[in-house]
Amino acid sequence: MSQTVDRALSILPLLAEGPADLGQVADRLGVHKSTALRLLRTLHEHGLVYRQSDQRYRLGARLFALAQEAMENLDIREIAHPHLARLNETCGHTVHLAVYEEGEVLYIDKVESRYPVRMYSRIGKPVAITVAAVAKLLLADLPEPERRVIAEKLDYPLYTARSTPNAQAFLRELEKVREQGWATDLGGHEESINCAAAPIRGADGRVVAAMSVSAPNVVVTAEELLTLLPLVRRTADAISGEYSGRTPIKEAPKE
Repeated sequence: MSQTVDRALSILPLLAEGPADLGQVADRLGVHKSTALRLLRTLHEHGLVYRQSDQRYRLGARLFALAQEAMENLDIREIAHPHLARLNETCGHTVHLAVYEEGEVLYIDKVESRYPVRMYSRIGKPVAITVAAVAKLLLADLPEPERRVIAEKLDYPLYTARSTPNAQAFLRELEKVREQGWATDLGGHEESINCAAAPIRGADGRVVAAMSVSAPNVVVTAEELLTLLPLVRRTADAISGEYSGRTPIKEAPKE
């Protein structure tokens, strides 16, 4: 039975490459055509494959519907929180999780610093979109025309001397973030607060959320905080793997 299931499931990645006829399926599986036909008929009955008028098979609509339903029922906060807590346990600094919704970047989870000096941020509160590291990651993943439209509509308050001054500078920063795969806010919102962030990606590679580690200068310098960036990125990768189902569930590596 396990061999039959294995063979049936092996058909799906084959058809993901494009429609295939019975002979091609049989050859790929290394089985007789009659065996391949039985497997295809079973998958067809469940809507996972579809037989076209040219007698070739392709992936069925039911498969896409199941995938969509599964994605809609995933809770990124629930998946990410244990990883965020472990990161906080390791470094001791404030850890945030943020998403982009309806033109705003919102914190949806926070693990407090263990140090006496803490950040004033709240779950559900929008971030300073033109300077926050998590916002840069979320917006940098958008298509270039969409990034440009958003950038030109934003206001650019000068919170500090390091704040992003205008749309042109913001777009340059987003392009840089897109290329390097991580982002920082080094005193752009508050002179004394620094932040390093990494993206969390779904199965399609798109950024679905961003996480960050933040700390005030009185606890660590910007240079010291940036030494945590590899750990932040590994944590984000571990969350991405679990969220997308690409890797077994496991803890992010610790330093």
